Amino acid sequence: MRAVRELSQAFALAVPHEEALRIRDDVAFFQAVQAVLAKRAPADARPEEDLDHAVRQIISRAVAPEGVVDIFAAAGLEKPDISILSDEFLAEVRGMPQRNLAVELLQKLLRGELATRRRKNVVQARSFADMLEQTIRRYQNRAIEAAQVIEELIQLAKDMRTANARGEVLGLSEDELAFYDALETNDSAVKVLGDETLRGIARELVETVRNNVTIDWTLRENVRAHLRVLVKRILRKYGYPPDKQEQATRTVLEQAELLSAEWAVAG
Repeated sequence: MRAVRELSQAFALAVPHEEALRIRDDVAFFQAVQAVLAKRAPADARPEEDLDHAVRQIISRAVAPEGVVDIFAAAGLEKPDISILSDEFLAEVRGMPQRNLAVELLQKLLRGELATRRRKNVVQARSFADMLEQTIRRYQNRAIEAAQVIEELIQLAKDMRTANARGEVLGLSEDELAFYDALETNDSAVKVLGDETLRGIARELVETVRNNVTIDWTLRENVRAHLRVLVKRILRKYGYPPDKQEQATRTVLEQAELLSAEWAVAG
């Protein structure tokens, strides 16, 4: 049991390296054996870390469905071979007889999705994280029943899925959308600029940040100061509201720090 748990931890860290993917069927086999042993063991609840690893595997689709079937069989679900945010999977979760388990599963899946978004879009991740925490807090305080929290979490999952398509609708790349969101586009004073202008700002921000950051730029105050000047110059050029520029600049730089780290890894 311990060996398979350690193997799963190592595998989760190594994905999507091709060497890890090469042994995924072997990992799934050992997990299936572990699942049978776990059912026969007198232990009570499944360890928290096992559930964490199973959820990570669901999210990444790195392991064949058999690798996590024990988790879903225990929950009364069919084997999922779908995205965690699909209508089919969410419908299965809604129909689970164990309401508390459904809440726990949805919460873990959404937190995993948020962890991914935090590496890409700071504003979007922060907004969804606030919604998730508010819902869970109300549930823990018994302000809402399990059935209601399940519905709210399912709606949040659908909202996350819809957010993924916004870039295509706006004609922006994933990086450009992240900067677009950093511009406080929901603010009424900013909205008057119009989508075309805001898209132009986002595109220029991506280009400027890409051309002016290095791997260690966050540690060099002179580079940060220079980038801050460039960001403010772009905002002024497009007529961005003066009283909103400071906050937008801070958020843009925060977003720049995230994306530059991603670019460094990709490069």
